[in-house]
Amino acid sequence: MTPAKKTVLVYRNELLPLSETFIKEQILSLKDWRAVLVGRKMLHQLPLDELEIRLTGSSGSGFGRRILSKAQRVLGAVPAKVVNELKTENALILHVHFGTDAIDAWPIARALKLPMLVTLHGYDINTHRDWWEAGHGGLRMRLYPQRLLRLARHPDVSFVAVSKALRQRAIDFGIPSEKISVHYIGIDTIKFSPGPTAIRDRALRVLFVGRLVEKKGCQYLIEAMALVQRKLPAAQLIVIGEGPLRKELELMAAQLGVNVIFRGARSSTEVKQEVDTSRILCLPSITARNGDAESFGLVLLEAQASGVPVVSSALGGAAEGIREGITGVSFPERDTKRLAHILGNLLDNEERLGKMAQQAEHFVTTEFDLRRCTQQLELLYSSVLSNR
Repeated sequence: MTPAKKTVLVYRNELLPLSETFIKEQILSLKDWRAVLVGRKMLHQLPLDELEIRLTGSSGSGFGRRILSKAQRVLGAVPAKVVNELKTENALILHVHFGTDAIDAWPIARALKLPMLVTLHGYDINTHRDWWEAGHGGLRMRLYPQRLLRLARHPDVSFVAVSKALRQRAIDFGIPSEKISVHYIGIDTIKFSPGPTAIRDRALRVLFVGRLVEKKGCQYLIEAMALVQRKLPAAQLIVIGEGPLRKELELMAAQLGVNVIFRGARSSTEVKQEVDTSRILCLPSITARNGDAESFGLVLLEAQASGVPVVSSALGGAAEGIREGITGVSFPERDTKRLAHILGNLLDNEERLGKMAQQAEHFVTTEFDLRRCTQQLELLYSSVLSNR
């Protein structure tokens, strides 16, 4: 007889942005634990039909309902009906994604008497404390750093960082080092596997995938491609993603005469198709003015698993998600000339690219397979319970 699975409540305020497919895939890859996804409201962006979902926000619409919902968040109150419904799940742990959501999830953990594990992903710990305290994240979040550090002192709260670099950032933020472990999320190496066309038979194409915001550093890639295309006129840049900087980046590319196509937002299937026609994926991330930085960049793993070498300056990804010179190449933030030199040399060296492509697939399959990483997460769940 198969033993009953233990239950974990997985919390995210909004269920779920398109960019957070990794949360859904992590849940679906659990083997020994049953996950119930909990949130305040549905976004209806990412299909969630395969998941069990419970909502904690006030039902219905109208001004009164919105006021009630805001009051409950400010006061840290959880409606009795919600508490009673969640109690029936017999959960053992509350796993929260993003430190910013931990503030809203903590009253639920207290009401259910559950230990809370918080996964830190990046902006929630990289962003400078004074940026939050100045109200740039909204008035309600001005006390976010103070409240997060208060939570960190509670014996029932522990943290997991998605990279070693992010763990260090969390320590610098003030979270005790003994309360933070490192856990890589991983990717589906069955879904992300080499495409049908060999690297040497592809066009001289560089691919960027990410939101068009400051920390993604797309402008530095556009500037670098202007230099690359002087020596390799056939080289092309493909940009996938939307964001507030799109018009500015399009204007810059036009002024520099860069051969670039802005694809806009694309589904994961379409992104994979673009990966399979590219020679290199570049993630030129920088540390934004408010301190926010790329904690890892799962797209680096997706590309390498697909047999595409990567070039990146991402905070965690460049150090932990690449085997330097073997599966990809790192470069210093904002160093456009260095980036152009790397891209030009790789695009024009089919033999080296081919070797890197093979090594890249092996590296990710061995180190970052989603099933293996999720198995380690389940061990972490058990560790949280035993430590309690």
